[in-house]
Amino acid sequence: RCAGRVEVQHSGQWGTVCDDDWGLPDAAVVCRQLGCGDALAAPPGAWFGEGLGPIWLNGLRCRGTEERLVLCRHRGWRPHVCAHEEDASAVCSGGLRRVATGGPTVRLVGATGRCAGRLEIFHAGHWGTVCDDLWGLQDAAVVCRQLGCG
Repeated sequence: RCAGRVEVQHSGQWGTVCDDDWGLPDAAVVCRQLGCGDALAAPPGAWFGEGLGPIWLNGLRCRGTEERLVLCRHRGWRPHVCAHEEDASAVCSGGLRRVATGGPTVRLVGATGRCAGRLEIFHAGHWGTVCDDLWGLQDAAVVCRQLGCG
């Protein structure tokens, strides 16, 4: 729930946010509003897939200190001329775990639930995968323990 395509509800209908002018301050507001910690990334270009329905907001200009996305400057609540391939996304720190030594943030993606999937590590502002060379059950056990997955 702390990473994905940004969607907003307006007039009883869910829609997306265009990534024009989208950046880390905008993602920071989304993360704060969701109770998901700090913004780690603000991926553009439908990073988490294209949404459906109207594109409600465009040209967001958050300072990063607002409590809710609706308090940020934008081009108005209306369906915007923006393709869903430009849907904005946010990656927040909430729900991610770091090892006690201050090691990297890790996640499992591509499967149902948070306790299975491809291992990814957040480093230098980007998510990347981990090579399986010499990977074994002991390595997987460390990741599972780090994520609180047993």
